[in-house]
Amino acid sequence: MTPHSFERRAVIVQRVENGAIGVAVVVLVIAIGQPWWWLVAAFLLFDISAAGYAGGPRLGALLYNAVHSYVGPAILVIGSAALSLSGHDVPWLALVAACWTFHVAVDRALGYGLKLQDFAHTHLGRIGRRTA
Repeated sequence: MTPHSFERRAVIVQRVENGAIGVAVVVLVIAIGQPWWWLVAAFLLFDISAAGYAGGPRLGALLYNAVHSYVGPAILVIGSAALSLSGHDVPWLALVAACWTFHVAVDRALGYGLKLQDFAHTHLGRIGRRTA
């Protein structure tokens, strides 16, 4: 197996894995009785982070990657669970985390990974049309 084919297979595994996470989020949201359509309604909100590219590729990648990571949603889930355990039920916080997780998962399943030197180069490979 060549290094290139190994990298390609790893990208496919990551994309399938993230697709499974996206489906799991939909099932979970429905199972806990939250409106599933919020996942779709809030989907593009997280792409506002790409506006950072107006300040240059470095700032753009930094903001985009901060929002397109699972760290933020994980912090919200931990916060929601901690509040719930202390007697403060805040179901909307878990729903925001689910929407955020769904966005990241779908983006990665479609090949939009964490940004490297510019918007087109990601940890999942190059996106968009190649220029000649």
